[in-house]
Amino acid sequence: MTRKLRGKSDPFEREIELALNSGAFIPDRACFSFVSDIEDVAARIASLVKVDPTRAVTLYETFLAGCYEKAEEVDDSSGSFGQFVEGLFCGWIKARQAAGADPDDTADRLLAWMDDDPYSFCYQIENDAAKAFDKAGLAAFERRIRARFEAAVAPKPAPGGSTGDNSEYVRRRWGNTLRTIYLAQRNVQSYVALAKETGLTAQDCREIATLLVARRRPGDALSWIERGIDIDGKTPHGSSAGHDLTRLKRELLNRLGRVDEALEDAWTHFRNHPSQYIYEDLMAYVPKAERSTWHNKAIEAAKGADLHSLIGLLLETGELERLADLVRRSTDDALEQVSHCATEPAAKKMEKTHPDASARLWRAQGMRIVQAKKSKYYDAALSNFERAKRCYEKAGLAGEWEKTVSQVRAEHHRKYGFVTGFEKLAAGSGPSGKPSFLERAKARWGKQQAEDG
Repeated sequence: MTRKLRGKSDPFEREIELALNSGAFIPDRACFSFVSDIEDVAARIASLVKVDPTRAVTLYETFLAGCYEKAEEVDDSSGSFGQFVEGLFCGWIKARQAAGADPDDTADRLLAWMDDDPYSFCYQIENDAAKAFDKAGLAAFERRIRARFEAAVAPKPAPGGSTGDNSEYVRRRWGNTLRTIYLAQRNVQSYVALAKETGLTAQDCREIATLLVARRRPGDALSWIERGIDIDGKTPHGSSAGHDLTRLKRELLNRLGRVDEALEDAWTHFRNHPSQYIYEDLMAYVPKAERSTWHNKAIEAAKGADLHSLIGLLLETGELERLADLVRRSTDDALEQVSHCATEPAAKKMEKTHPDASARLWRAQGMRIVQAKKSKYYDAALSNFERAKRCYEKAGLAGEWEKTVSQVRAEHHRKYGFVTGFEKLAAGSGPSGKPSFLERAKARWGKQQAEDG
């Protein structure tokens, strides 16, 4: 144990004060560096927990006090300072536990900070605090949260009016905190009881199923998964929990030896929502010897998918002939509605092998930008049109490029920030006539390396 200093401040306090740099405003661009510096000090305090936990507790509290004092001098748009402070709270919990502090007192003090939280440092802190608490500490925390949850019974509103009471919000808040605690405790029974009391959701079913899987009860977990999928199916747009449940269902079916059922479930999901990502899920359950057959079956079934999903699927599966044919059959308006996230990689991939289809995708991206009047992306639009021009010429379709030029002139001649550059491109000179910044940098670097060699 480190001997406690008497009559003197702890040397670490001076380090904390210097690191927090009181009086200096920390702009967002400097916040990462600032947090990195104070993390170094916090790491040194954490190293004291094993050798002198009582001293560590005091230093954590000093550091927390300093952070609250510093809060209005930090532009924490990135959230990194808030995350740091949350980490200090968790370090403080571990230090108090190592020092043998009363778990009830620790829980009370943490809740006092959660109640008086002007800078939202404690927002959803229960997620990390639940992991920091030991068994006794988590039990003490759970008792207090449970008491608050039970005390927050929303009164019934008077006829024709509202109560103006926030008990519903409070009850929901502490109910969610209890869920976090029960997950940390792996307390299936309490979680199930709470979920039924407050209204079972697809997310609840996912968490319960996950707990049951960890307890090696796949059969029970599967029942909860089915229940969650049913709940999620009744919501208008589904949820991320619903996606997780369908994936977990197949994993469990596979683990239980019900491989055919897992494959059938994956196939049903793909037919309902064909995309490159769900295709990957499907093929994970297909026997290697049957992959070619299932691939063709999947591509055929995906024909009714939206254009964005279908382009992505055909590109990722290497079906360039089908992709080119799809682009040729699609209208200009339809292609212009597809995000560049799908069209750009497809256009790049087909430039050499299917320049006519690539040209239409580059054209669609340029049109999408100018029609949306996104002036800050006009340079990108010019680059798209330039690549469309090159692909049209390579495909022997110069007439299609001339049609594009005529359309742009007719519909977008008032967009002066764009049309000047476009006319240069139409006249034969454009963005490619001038090397890009990186092209100039590479050329200069190569020249310098040659001279040095």
